Amino acid sequence: MQNKTAIQIFTVVFALVCLFQISFTWIGYQVREDAKAYANGDLKKENDYLDSIKTKPVYNLGIKNYTYQEVQSNEINLGLDLKGGMNVTLEVSTVDLIRSMANNSQNPTFLQALQNAQEAQKHSNLDFVTLFGQEFKKLDANAQLKTIFSTLELKDKINFESTDEEVLTVIRAEANSAIDRTFNILRTRIDKFGVTQPNIQKLGNSGRILVELPGVKDPERVRGILQQTAQLEFWETYEAGETYPVLEKVNSRLAQMNVSGEGKEGADKEDALGALTSPDSTVVADSSKVTIDQTAQETATSKEDSINDALNALLGTGDSTGSDTSASAQNKSFEEWSKDNPLFAVLHPLLDSDNRLRSGPMAGYAAIKDTGKINEYLNMPEIRNLMPRDMMLRWGVKAFDDEGRFLHLYALKVTNRDGKPILAGDVVIDARQEFGQNRANAEVVMVMNPQGANSWKKITKEASSQTPKRAVAVVLDGYVYSAPTVQGEIPNGISTITGDFDIKEAEDLANVLKAGKLPAPARIVQEAVVGPSLGDEAIRSGFISFAIALILVLVYMVFYYSNAGMVANVALMANIFFILGVLASLGAVLTLPGVAGIVLTIGMAVDANVLIYERIREELHKGKGVRLALKDGYMAAYSSIVDANVTTMLTGIVLYVFGTGPIQGFATTLIIGILTSLFAGIFITRLVFIWMMDKDKGVRFSTKATENLLKNVAYKFVEKRKIYYAVSGTLILLGIGSLVTKGLNYGIDFVGGRNYVVRFDKDVSTTQIQEALKVPFGGEVPEVKTFGESNQVSITTKYMIDQEGSDVEQQVEDKLKEGISTVRPDGWEVMGSQTVGPTIADDIKQNAVWAIVFSLFVIFVYILIRFKKWQFGLGALLALFHDVALVVSCFSLLDGIVPFSMEINQAFIAAILTVIGYSINDTVVVFDRIREYLAEHKRSEMGVVINNALNSTLSRTFNTSMTVFLVLLAIFLLGGEVIRGFSFALLVGVVVGTYSSICIATPVVIDLAKKGSQEDKK
Repeated sequence: MQNKTAIQIFTVVFALVCLFQISFTWIGYQVREDAKAYANGDLKKENDYLDSIKTKPVYNLGIKNYTYQEVQSNEINLGLDLKGGMNVTLEVSTVDLIRSMANNSQNPTFLQALQNAQEAQKHSNLDFVTLFGQEFKKLDANAQLKTIFSTLELKDKINFESTDEEVLTVIRAEANSAIDRTFNILRTRIDKFGVTQPNIQKLGNSGRILVELPGVKDPERVRGILQQTAQLEFWETYEAGETYPVLEKVNSRLAQMNVSGEGKEGADKEDALGALTSPDSTVVADSSKVTIDQTAQETATSKEDSINDALNALLGTGDSTGSDTSASAQNKSFEEWSKDNPLFAVLHPLLDSDNRLRSGPMAGYAAIKDTGKINEYLNMPEIRNLMPRDMMLRWGVKAFDDEGRFLHLYALKVTNRDGKPILAGDVVIDARQEFGQNRANAEVVMVMNPQGANSWKKITKEASSQTPKRAVAVVLDGYVYSAPTVQGEIPNGISTITGDFDIKEAEDLANVLKAGKLPAPARIVQEAVVGPSLGDEAIRSGFISFAIALILVLVYMVFYYSNAGMVANVALMANIFFILGVLASLGAVLTLPGVAGIVLTIGMAVDANVLIYERIREELHKGKGVRLALKDGYMAAYSSIVDANVTTMLTGIVLYVFGTGPIQGFATTLIIGILTSLFAGIFITRLVFIWMMDKDKGVRFSTKATENLLKNVAYKFVEKRKIYYAVSGTLILLGIGSLVTKGLNYGIDFVGGRNYVVRFDKDVSTTQIQEALKVPFGGEVPEVKTFGESNQVSITTKYMIDQEGSDVEQQVEDKLKEGISTVRPDGWEVMGSQTVGPTIADDIKQNAVWAIVFSLFVIFVYILIRFKKWQFGLGALLALFHDVALVVSCFSLLDGIVPFSMEINQAFIAAILTVIGYSINDTVVVFDRIREYLAEHKRSEMGVVINNALNSTLSRTFNTSMTVFLVLLAIFLLGGEVIRGFSFALLVGVVVGTYSSICIATPVVIDLAKKGSQEDKK
């Protein structure tokens, strides 16, 4: 074996890297188990414990200590279908954005073009702005967009010389900017949910944003927060010297109320005084614009030996300057001190190096884990009465320290009688990131409309005239993003904010300032909620099926291939280890379809070993020694292995590109599994065999029961091809008849709607539930089916699916509960739900069609190039059409007959593409052997040669199909109701794919070759 040492080194390094990556998942699990043991069933205590150690080292590798937060970020993430939670896809309303940019123009052509574009979007992959431009021109070829969009806000971008294409470019840029702003706003809101490992990402160029929130238990609250309109505000602020006496009164009152200030479990006392960064700002007047220079001051760290000294220095005299305290006070333990100072034990004043209060709008700072307790204190009626009515305390939006542990608390001043801010964010007409004159740092330019500029002039004049000069806080959704101190009057509404910004920070601040322009909230177009119990069941069923499938394959390989089967099993276990390691290193999310992908990979990974072993057995039957047979067997199998896996890989890539969510998870594990199985099956097995032979250990490739199995088969496949055509044709015709008369059961993925999984404590009648929901759902009869056990149902409805609004989902859920309660007042719960809007359903349907068409085309091209004969490519393509047709026909014929869901949804499309991948894998192996036999027997009759080639592959075909079938059977029986239809499609596909590769693809090649030769003779 060439490069043996290099392969050994790579294997060891790869294994160590995978072990390193997987170790984070194990450490994270151990930490959470410790938290459970500590909390003893108290969920809040458990979460507090995990929060307190988030930035503490929990994993020591010698060269580096990893905090719990870092361990979490490196773990294998479980999808929502495995641990429960909420998955939401939001879409920014481009229609409302365009209306806003046109100042709500009532031009009939404009309004009709918007309406037509909305309708056209349901059947097109083009973006909405392009469709709007096309529809506008269709309605009036002479109309010009510049006449509608030449507004005061857009005067710098659109004028009376702008072409329609230039106007559309401006609209498109603004739409993309709105998506960016919405993304940043949502990201900030999500951080406030406090969930573990939240995920938010833009979905390509679709204008949609995916949000995943594991473990959330209040979907209604999530919907409301995610869909609310952004509120950008400007507020005056208090100075720290004014705020501190108020906080001191609060602290004293809390002590009198015997409120515990202890909030330090698991945290060092020194954390409260660590490295502090206090933002300060200066404003420099200019004839054309004013620069707000926001810079970070020097780090202030206490020179005292403990937090007690620093805080007591403030508390000793009761003023804001600080003084010495008595020795007895200084000698108090922190626990005793915190009982006397509940507020200051968790909320710490900002001090300079001399232990004096820092000037500025910050009332203090606190550990993020303590903010909930502080909010609780400040919201007590007795405490609110101690505070000035015009004082409003708000947290900063993000941590100010490097470790992400502390937040500033700002004191805002309410100066208007109606409680509104001094200026609303809608006055900002533009904000952009630029570079300063020295190009060293990024800066942000903010421009206000005339009305805002006038107000801004008065505000900045008043703020800068006071002593000390006051800050103006920029607040979005109740969180302070920036609070620069104003040093001079800003005359014209144009400001440049400079400071120690990098480009990303400047862009984020610009997006915040433009958030006030957001004309409408993002609306939910797709949603899935998985209850925690349903997630636990999915984990249990998924991993039970995984274990059973693995055991079946391990046993079968040893039964068929003796101790060579043991070697294959070693490679298989290594393959699973590598898959998990790569998933962890990529930060991929493991979903239930992803588990199915790993389980399927177990079956397909055996294929490489089966190909190699069958070749080695052939070489041994020729009388070769074991070493030579091994060498020649591996060489002979390489071509088939590469071809088979490349075609399956292409299918996996198509799945990943066109799929979303769980389907991408399935594709990810499939692609990774193919790559790792190739490495394990080819290199690791060979290294083991070399080691065994070097140690004079016998290597056997069969048992007595399998030694001559399928060895001397001489079945006449070619002669019976017309029978196969007839059988397949009959089945396809039956399927077409069923499709015409019965159709398919399309899931909400393709037609839109809502689906709920409801579990009862007793068996229920689906008809009774259906009738009970008819009245609450406004006369619409929902589809109600048994989902798994007889006490669990799946309810699908289109009730209110076309209506928009933040409370629509809750209204539908209330109607659902109202109807079910008439049948069973209690003893039931909604286990999970899914919502798909009509627009996104159309997009999913189009992507599904394109995925299938594109995968067939790619495979045809690959085979055409690889085998250099169009007959092979067309034969494989027709066989794939045959497989897809039979699987689809099966779902139409059996829908309503079998006791599980036969819906056509995204999972079904994933199954179809996987069947295509498996079938072409099998077909390519057969074609490869045919090509080999035809090259070796050029003078023999084509039919005889092909028959011999097909018979020689039967052992490999049988073994691969059997292992994959056993794996899929385990998934089907034990994998849970959620993926039962998916696994059934794969089961049917494996049977059909194995049959078609021998009985359809090859006969078609023969008939096409004969026809071609006859035409050549003519």
